Amino acid sequence: MEDLTVLVIGAGAREHVISEAYENSNLVKRIIVAPGNSFTAIGRKKEVVVDGNCNLRDPHSILKLAEKYIPDTDSPHLIDVAQDDALALGAVDTLQKYGFNSFGPGRNGAKLESDKSFSKRFMFRNGIPTSPFGIFTGVGGVRSKIYIERLFREDSGKVVYVKASGLCGGKGALKAAGREETKKRIKQMKDFGKAGRTFLIEEALEGEEFSYFAISDGKNYRAFKSAQDYKRVLDKNKGEQTGGMGAVSPAKVTERIDAEIREKLVERAVNGNPYPGIIYVGGIDKDRKKNPFCIEYNVRWGDPEAQVVLPGIQTDYAELVQTAIDGRLNEIDLIQDDLTRVCVVGAAKGYPENSSQAKGKEIFGLREAMKLPGIKVYGAGINVQDGRFYVGENPGRLFSIVGKGNLKEATDMAYDAMEMISIEGDNLHFRKDVGAGRS
Repeated sequence: MEDLTVLVIGAGAREHVISEAYENSNLVKRIIVAPGNSFTAIGRKKEVVVDGNCNLRDPHSILKLAEKYIPDTDSPHLIDVAQDDALALGAVDTLQKYGFNSFGPGRNGAKLESDKSFSKRFMFRNGIPTSPFGIFTGVGGVRSKIYIERLFREDSGKVVYVKASGLCGGKGALKAAGREETKKRIKQMKDFGKAGRTFLIEEALEGEEFSYFAISDGKNYRAFKSAQDYKRVLDKNKGEQTGGMGAVSPAKVTERIDAEIREKLVERAVNGNPYPGIIYVGGIDKDRKKNPFCIEYNVRWGDPEAQVVLPGIQTDYAELVQTAIDGRLNEIDLIQDDLTRVCVVGAAKGYPENSSQAKGKEIFGLREAMKLPGIKVYGAGINVQDGRFYVGENPGRLFSIVGKGNLKEATDMAYDAMEMISIEGDNLHFRKDVGAGRS
């Protein structure tokens, strides 16, 4: 299995850190990230190729890329399909059909994430604790109106989430308080197109949220460190929902309920939907009473959670993934360090609503931040031209800064690095309260 060629499918900072995990493997010779971004190849120890000729929503585009870099399927190789759209549309099924050694669930396994109505029914069927919910098709339908009236009859200020059933890049869950705001959020499901045609109304749970990660071979699993992410765009969890503005690992809440999370939320998912791949539990300790509930499942690494969990893995990552593909996870130990990591995400000002004014603007200070001891920088929406860094075509989340140590050390490191960075025209935005925060 030595001299592996590894192909990582995805474009963001998550795929950057996944490629770094493979780069640290003694088994890996060359890495291709597709479509990636040009920052991904900066400062690497091994050969890392970024190939933008890849459509994440077209499995045959991914197949053509695999055939380009791995012309002989008998040669040592591994394809890690890390991105949700590619998984949902069956990229792993297509690759395996043509003999490629691929990691991740097929289309059916990926429904645990790509179809929230399927996922909620799955939780109910497998005895996985989750919040009360209703599933509806079509904005303005009679069934949803009746459900809303019943829902708010006794508590007119009840908090709920209206969620698009399909994939929306982490932005399809809209919070609402009361009858009228819920109706408004239902109308917004039209903004998500096909993904919002079927939607859920889900009662909000009170408690402390966490992200919990494991790797499964379909029978066995190994649990990684947990994380806590910061979804809202503004400090103190205000503003619109985003793909994630920061993360801390491990999440303190999971230390006291680790056994309960594994038994109720991980093992029941592995048994109910067996696939080789990553299991990502978005959970909450309901009422902070050692009572973990599942908010959602994903079938790949989170972003930015991957940036704070993957660097702590000391087991050879390529070997770990191949062991999962082979159904032999019970034969390998997962070793992780004991450090805390804090990730602060740098985004274009105006994200997630309208950040188009930042397109093409130069990013300053990033190279200097990369030189700070212990700091990791993972790129997302960055273009590299003549050694200089610019905001890409679709301004959004641009890069992740990761510090390590204890909580205070990791937070200080990340913010010291972030404060060295600016974007032409004052177009950088980041939260100041990730981890221990920075006033």
